[in-house]
Amino acid sequence: MSINVIRADYNNEQHGKDLIMLLNAYALDEMGGSEALSSHVQENLVSTMSKRSDVFTVLCYVDEKPAGIINCIEDFSTFSCKPLINIHDCGVLAKYRGLGLSLKLFGEVEKIAIERGCCKLTLEVLQGNKLAQNAYKKLGFSGYELDPKLGHALFWEKKLK
Repeated sequence: MSINVIRADYNNEQHGKDLIMLLNAYALDEMGGSEALSSHVQENLVSTMSKRSDVFTVLCYVDEKPAGIINCIEDFSTFSCKPLINIHDCGVLAKYRGLGLSLKLFGEVEKIAIERGCCKLTLEVLQGNKLAQNAYKKLGFSGYELDPKLGHALFWEKKLK
């Protein structure tokens, strides 16, 4: 079995198709919301991402078949005065789970983050997704808190119309 981890080229048609297929599989998963990507997203995401210098995608292939994805967005830490990378989407197709692909995907993201001079990696994880939480802990992630008596930071959102 061959495993290949690459940074996606948004101008490569096959990478674009693989990105959409993998992201849609993640979206359809219970931990991704159980809802397919809209046709608008499927038709426009790759070209929109290609116009941004602050996003990148890492793809994993097993025997030349798409198996895993991480989409990342560069942000900025004002407290460190350095960029950071937010891991926005992370998924491995069910039939490829247990092969250590996440470790390889995260390793490539970390390498890119170091090349960009980033101070940290961030991600969000659902409170009920214990499997992912355990994997992230093994990768060195932990909950964010400044002072234990104030508790962990919470990820909130406000959807705009």
